Parts: sequence; C-alpha cells; structure tokens
Amino acid sequence: MAADIRIGISGWTYRPWRGVFYPPKLPHKRELAYAASKLNSVEVNGSFYGLLKPTTYASWMTETPADFVFAVKGSRFITHLKKLADVRTPLANFFASGVLALDDRLGPLLWQLPPTLGFDVERLAGFFALLPRTLGQAAELARDHDQRITEDRELVVAAHPEHPLRHALEVRHDSFRNPELARVLREHDVALVWADNPGKWPVLDESTTDFRYVRLHGDTELYASGYTDQALDTWAERIGGWARNGQDVYVYCDNDAKVRAPYDAMGLLDRLGLAVS
Repeated sequence: MAADIRIGISGWTYRPWRGVFYPPKLPHKRELAYAASKLNSVEVNGSFYGLLKPTTYASWMTETPADFVFAVKGSRFITHLKKLADVRTPLANFFASGVLALDDRLGPLLWQLPPTLGFDVERLAGFFALLPRTLGQAAELARDHDQRITEDRELVVAAHPEHPLRHALEVRHDSFRNPELARVLREHDVALVWADNPGKWPVLDESTTDFRYVRLHGDTELYASGYTDQALDTWAERIGGWARNGQDVYVYCDNDAKVRAPYDAMGLLDRLGLAVS
C-alpha cells in the first residue's frame, strides 16, 4: 500500500508487562528497544504528564530502528488545566522540552481533551491556529519558551525544518457530537481521533484530513479488555480500507491493564502483513 500504516502501543513502561510481554530479567532500559522489535511505532504518553528532557527524547532515537515513528501526546497542562486557552507559551515550553530531538521520526501530535471540556468552536479554532505545521515552525515557537525551560534543558533547533507536523484531537464530551466539529477540523487540517471505548466517551468516525488516528482503549472494559479475533479482523479491514484510499493510519492500543495492548497491536500488524518480526 502507498499509505503508511503505523500500529503500536500507548506507552511502554508498565510493571505488569514484565515477564509477560517483556522477557524475564529484561533490563527496564531495554523495554523500548524490545517493543520496537515487535511494533513499528509507539505513542509517547509521558509527555502528557510533564515536560521531559531533550536527552530523554534523543535516547529513544538510539534505541529504535531508523524507520520507527513516535507519536507524542501533548501536555495536559495545555489540554486539561489551561483548556486550550492562552496557551502560546505553554506550547513553546512543550516544543522546547525536547520533542524536536525526534526529528523526522516524529509522527502526529495527540491532543486529548478532558471529559469536562465541552465543544466550543472558537476555542478550538484559536488553539489550532497556534499549532506549528513543520519542525521549523515548532523550533521557532519553542524559542519563545519561558523560565520553566532552562538553557541547559532546551532544544529549539530542528535538523529537518521542513518535516511536516500532523495533529490529532481526541474528545471526551458528548457535546462534540456536532457537525461543526468536522468543519473546524477540516479547516485546520486536524484529524479526529477514533477513540474506541466501552461507552464512556463518544466514539466518532469522521475523516477530516489525510490521515486517520485510532486509539483502542478496550471495547468492553476500559483500558483492560483485549480485542477478539473477530474484532481485530474488523479493525484490520477498516485500516486497510483507509490505506487503500490513500490515508496514512496511526493506531495505538491503550488497553494496557491486562497486558493486552502489545498483543493486539502485533495481531493487527500480522493481519495487515506488516509484522515486524
């Protein structure tokens, strides 16, 4: 297929996975490398909880193959505390914290909204207008960081400034069941996340840009249930259809609680003929 299909896991450092997915006695620092030997992408979620360091991002580059892709989850300070308002400086801090070290292996940026934040088209449009669309634009924005990013912990240059940046939005409030949502997403070239879950949040299927972004949170038990063979067959058929239509696809399994995520991700890769090993 001409389109790029990336399937992986949301995060990779989980204690219950050790000795189950990860081999017994595998050093913790080798867990990313092991995951990368089975999958072709991961979704970084540590970036959601706090600002990381350039050395952290740079180390991930050395632990993974050259064709491996990282999706990165945006800071909850921006999405949950600031609720997307007055966030130019927080965005600068986020991009200055090391994200640029992923260089041209940086995939989409995920912006997950809290379930308490309802649909506001002006709020969304204002936020989308701030988002950089290339690594070069991200570096330029990063130079406006504040004192939270000290000089010894900043990265404000991009090795490949023309590399495009993609953005995806995950919503969790019922008011987003609004046709205006798709319009504003298309206007700003932002993907709507298909957040598969057992009825806790809206499950919205809408194509709004040139790629699809899916998060599989568990279809019967949130963050825990594994997907049946039939469910994986259905997802593989859906993913293949998007790819045949020319859309790149990013899928991340977030059903980590019972060590289902990596196996479901590998199952999808296998069904699509993309198994890494």
